[in-house]
Amino acid sequence: MADNRVELIVTEPYLGNRADQTISCLLPDISRSRIKQWIEQGYVLINDELINPNKKVITGDRITVFIQNDDKNLQFLPEDINFDIIYYDDDIAVINKPPGLVVHPADGNWTGTLLNGILKRFPLNKSLPRAGIVHRLDKDTSGLLVIGLNDLAQQNLIYQLQNKSAYREYRAIVWGDIYRSGKINEPIGRHPKNRIKMSVNKINGKDAVTNYEPIENFTYHSYIKCILETGRTHQIRVHMNHNKTPIVGDPMYGYKKIFPFKKNINKDFVDKLLHFPRQALHAKKLGLIHPTFNKQMIWDIKLPDDFLDLLETIRDYSSVNKNNELSGFNQHHFDDKDFD
Repeated sequence: MADNRVELIVTEPYLGNRADQTISCLLPDISRSRIKQWIEQGYVLINDELINPNKKVITGDRITVFIQNDDKNLQFLPEDINFDIIYYDDDIAVINKPPGLVVHPADGNWTGTLLNGILKRFPLNKSLPRAGIVHRLDKDTSGLLVIGLNDLAQQNLIYQLQNKSAYREYRAIVWGDIYRSGKINEPIGRHPKNRIKMSVNKINGKDAVTNYEPIENFTYHSYIKCILETGRTHQIRVHMNHNKTPIVGDPMYGYKKIFPFKKNINKDFVDKLLHFPRQALHAKKLGLIHPTFNKQMIWDIKLPDDFLDLLETIRDYSSVNKNNELSGFNQHHFDDKDFD
């Protein structure tokens, strides 16, 4: 608490008022709730002493306020953030985003985001909208995304995404049997009862298309490829839930009762599944036309270690138990209430 202080003197009109109310009147650009928070955190003194928000002031009291930066103002500050850049030139950069990293600042995550890291590695991107970001991955989804490094490149990438000419391929591990390729063409919009979630919404939703293809089948799971035609928020997660084959580890779009059939499964196996800390979803391939060179480019990265470990655990369990349990998750009964 050094040079960001403001000194105030209480005058007669404020005699007997609460401290937070008085300061809010004297510093009208700062909300009362913010001032109350600063008082509770020790950033406000009266006559060099810590106070409570409801302390009454008297004429002549000397108030010292140590102004604190609003976290929201930190969203465009460069930070050292851990992520790999697998390709870059003068126009674009292709990033391999690790799980657990938020792409763009928002409530609760104003710092420590991919955007902060982009500004550290590419300082000139501060002049671009959203620091060059043109699409996002969920916090706990890993894999590839592209950013623009100048205005023309960013606008070109946005155009490709909007016109469905960019190629985006994912890998997912889901509950259930997926034995044949298919397409889910269901509009996605806000969930009618839970505003932090998305859902298939035929009234207010936007068009959303996910193509899927099985790669490997197990006793209770399928390892699949998903190719996006559109890029709606939580699209694959919502569509797989709607298909009643939700993604393993998904905390928002998984089953309400994760293991209604758990009596049939080895406890150690259940524990390993329950301790997987995120949705098993990875953006593996990305293809686009280079904004300047006008040539097709495609990037393909390996699966992350945690995803590979989960896949191997499921594969081993399925191999050991293939003759001891019912083959096929969907032979077990599920009610619609198990799905949102």
